[in-house]
Amino acid sequence: MQVRTRFAPSPTGFLHVGGIRTALFAWLVARHNNGQFILRLEDTDKNREVEGSAEHLMKSLKALGINYDEGPDCGGPHAPYKQSERLDIYKKWAQKLIDSGRAYADPYSPEEVQAFREQAQKSKQPFLYRNHRPVDPPKWDGTQPLRLKSDPKSYTWNDAVMGELSTGPEVIDDIILIKSDGYPTYNFCHIVDDAEMEITHIIRGQEFLASVPNYLNIYEALELTPPIMATMPHILNEQGNKKLGKRDGAKDVLDYIKEGYLPEALRSFIATLGWNDGTEQEVFTTEELIEKFSLDRVGKSGAHFDEKRLNWVNGHFIREMPLDDLYNATMGHRQPATTKESRNFWPPEAAKFDESYKKQVLSIVQERLKYLAELPELTALFFEEPTPNLELITTNKQLKKLEPATLTELLTLSLEALEKSDFTPEDIQVRLNTLLQTTNYGPSTIFSIIRIATTWKAFSPQLNETLAVLGKETTIRRLTQSIDYLNN
Repeated sequence: MQVRTRFAPSPTGFLHVGGIRTALFAWLVARHNNGQFILRLEDTDKNREVEGSAEHLMKSLKALGINYDEGPDCGGPHAPYKQSERLDIYKKWAQKLIDSGRAYADPYSPEEVQAFREQAQKSKQPFLYRNHRPVDPPKWDGTQPLRLKSDPKSYTWNDAVMGELSTGPEVIDDIILIKSDGYPTYNFCHIVDDAEMEITHIIRGQEFLASVPNYLNIYEALELTPPIMATMPHILNEQGNKKLGKRDGAKDVLDYIKEGYLPEALRSFIATLGWNDGTEQEVFTTEELIEKFSLDRVGKSGAHFDEKRLNWVNGHFIREMPLDDLYNATMGHRQPATTKESRNFWPPEAAKFDESYKKQVLSIVQERLKYLAELPELTALFFEEPTPNLELITTNKQLKKLEPATLTELLTLSLEALEKSDFTPEDIQVRLNTLLQTTNYGPSTIFSIIRIATTWKAFSPQLNETLAVLGKETTIRRLTQSIDYLNN
């Protein structure tokens, strides 16, 4: 069997982490089995469609490296890949149901349907349209809704994630197949499209689970064998008490790209939201994901979205990158040109400095970077003169105990020691260690006052490396200026 999976979003807004996980899992199933992954846009609900959303969805997948083999913008043997362009195909399959007596035109007005609902409510019974099925429905002319003539029965089926599931006939109803505006419902057209496109595996969210019995009823009416179905449990907020929403961090996936999260890190993090390989491994390369992924390792319960863990995973990938590759990423040279998401992450002042110097800076902040948008905050001290802030001294646990004269004395001794250095990181460290011995102050005092005087930051990369990158001239100048500042 040639494995073929699909991702079939509706263009009704941005693509957040839940949708991306569905796409990623479908993509991994296809790639693991040397199959094809298809993108199909389910754009038949024109009232909810958001302008530009289709393009945004495609851009998001490409930005994350989830490449599809067939789709709206690249074509394929089963084109078109937008449902709004496949209306004639749905009419053909609808006619098949009409001819077999399994579909009928809905003759009722909205007011009549509402009366049926109120009647059911008064009798404290669930509303089922099939209880009001017309005896002699009119011929369908495309202006009325077309409904399935359901065959209520019990179903038992196997879900590749949830296991064996079953339901009774009470959930089966005469659902709408094609609306009065001529557009099919999702319930009908996704089944037709999956059959036409030879889809073997359907991976989708938990919100569709309750509808599966009605899907199975349609499959039987069309004399189709259902594909393998795999239901993804919800991604939960950090507290684990509800489905992840916009307020909980479900933001546009392209926003993560814009903030400097690496596509490979996002793929690793999202893949482990509900899946593991049975080991303690937490971070996976894309090659490892493709090799190891299987639906039987997807959990049945919801996965917690933890942005702190995302930052940790992204930081891991940043630390593992060769310096040249990381530099290219910071310059916005790694993103596919089609995404138009390129961004230079350096502070504006860095433009005055050459590539060699910026790589030196990058090499000593690489260990601390969690995402690339942090680069300006971590590196600004290397490109512009810092502004003195006495509060950094007065709030420092060790430094606030010292008199101003003592502080300037320590800085003067530091200046004299560093003036004799050749300014390699190794020699600077030797000079700093000697200062510890000659002053009888610990690192929390000596290193802190030097760090503040040269960067006016409470934290920086390792001090000897920071000073080495700043260079002797800049370091001596800043120490001198800080001594003058404290004396005044």
